[in-house]
Amino acid sequence: GDFKLSVDEGSFTESEIIVLLGENGTGKTTLIRMLAGNLEPDEGVEIPQLNISYKPQKISPKFTGTVRDLLNSKIRESIFHPQFQTDVSRPLLIDNIIDQEVQKISGGELQRVALCLCLGKPADVYLIDEPSAYLDSEQRLHAARVIKRFILHSKKTGFVVEHDFIMATYLADRVIVFDGQPSVDAHASEPQALVSGMNSFLKQLEITFRRDPENARPRINKKESVKVSQQQRQQRQQRQQQQQQQQQQQQQQQRQQQ
Repeated sequence: GDFKLSVDEGSFTESEIIVLLGENGTGKTTLIRMLAGNLEPDEGVEIPQLNISYKPQKISPKFTGTVRDLLNSKIRESIFHPQFQTDVSRPLLIDNIIDQEVQKISGGELQRVALCLCLGKPADVYLIDEPSAYLDSEQRLHAARVIKRFILHSKKTGFVVEHDFIMATYLADRVIVFDGQPSVDAHASEPQALVSGMNSFLKQLEITFRRDPENARPRINKKESVKVSQQQRQQRQQRQQQQQQQQQQQQQQQRQQQ
């Protein structure tokens, strides 16, 4: 199509996870697919030749057979390795679905199998597009821990696209921030520090944080929430004025009675 994506030059190291942040349509999956070799860049643009393992965003199982058959045919060495079992397959609860037909398992179960397959393939760089899709909040936490531990222990590099903000923050050592006009013209930054990257991403969404005065928890302000807080302030002032008037009236009545 006519979508244009420009990417700033940057570097990455081993045992590092770089999370891709940006609104829908700004090119996160496009960049991942280019790195995976599934999408050709423009002429004159060179994609480095990397030893890649890739978990796509959309998983459509074509394999006929059980989960055990699939894992044995694709990642036989890894699946029998004690370290891989401890770090990956056990926390992802693969044993619970090992004898089920791949075609019949749920979306969440399929996601766990896809993650296991991706991490089980020997590679230098792991490209993981939306690992939290179809997972509930507890499973997301397990998946995030699995990815983090695996990348750290194996001294590899991970590039992850993730829309779950908590999961993205937990996973990221650094972030690439995508901005621009969705589906038309977008730009990807070089990998940058987590805090500054998150702040620039939130700024695009016109989101700021405040601390709740009662419990000190961080709260998100959307642009409109400024109006809400102004309304709340006005309502509070009106209540205080009414209370003051009531107190003055009570004091006057007490004086008159005396």
